Amino acid sequence: MPFRIRPDHSFTAEFRKAAGGQLSHAIHTLGERPEGKHEAIHAFRKNLKRLRSLYRLVASEVPEFCERENARLRDVAKSLSAIRDATALIETAAYLKENARTGEEAKALGRIVAALESRRDNLADAEVDIDRKLAEAPEVLKDAIAAVEEVHFNGGPRRNARLVAKGWCKTTLKARKAIEHCQAEASAETFHTLRKRAQDYRAYQRLLRPLWPAAMKAKYEVTSSLIDLLGHIHDLDVLCALVEAEPQHFPNADDLAHLLDAIIFRQQEDRHAALERAEDVFADDPQEEAERIELLWRAQVS
Repeated sequence: MPFRIRPDHSFTAEFRKAAGGQLSHAIHTLGERPEGKHEAIHAFRKNLKRLRSLYRLVASEVPEFCERENARLRDVAKSLSAIRDATALIETAAYLKENARTGEEAKALGRIVAALESRRDNLADAEVDIDRKLAEAPEVLKDAIAAVEEVHFNGGPRRNARLVAKGWCKTTLKARKAIEHCQAEASAETFHTLRKRAQDYRAYQRLLRPLWPAAMKAKYEVTSSLIDLLGHIHDLDVLCALVEAEPQHFPNADDLAHLLDAIIFRQQEDRHAALERAEDVFADDPQEEAERIELLWRAQVS
């Protein structure tokens, strides 16, 4: 089901349809697992991220619902995160290998990939209750669907336009602040915050595409490229932390040296590129952009 809110329809009905569609798709994916357990968890988590972005958009109107449901979704996603996070680290090491600067570095990183695959497989064996968690998660999501069906927005078109514009503005202001923090302090936390706000921004571009299809599609594509870069940066930070926390997985000192050198080099390159791209993505004045969204909304319901 498309992740959309159409301004010329009932806002309550459109919100329920958008939220319920993501939850239903997550339930289906966890039940069917067409591409296997790991990919099912990955797809499920993407549904929940999109959904939490939607809740943040309307948080000023239904704060108690958003706080409660965000906590519910955060907890159920976390319960299934360990194996997917381990898989993401393998993909990160493979990314480093693909961008290796020498043949020797590529061979060393290939051995790192194998070590991380072994770690993931061992983790999966140790996670004896993963199937139980996979079976329980849909029940939690069904409760989330029931909660969505209780949500009601009382405002008319003008109030809904202001609500959407307010949520959009709040996200872009937070993104601009995150960019400033990244420029002042290139830490894992600051770049991760920027990534989350960019994910919200992209979700809104998809959600509100009916307002201005061509422009929203263009914004979506450039924001996606930023999120991909920020995703690499985050995964590199996580891989670096794993090396410090679990050095037993990397007994070859030379391979470890190649890994750390590759991480540092790629982090510097990707952080520089991400900040340049973020400046382009969030170049518009947040208040002016929000006012444009409000006007577009009102134009379609007048």
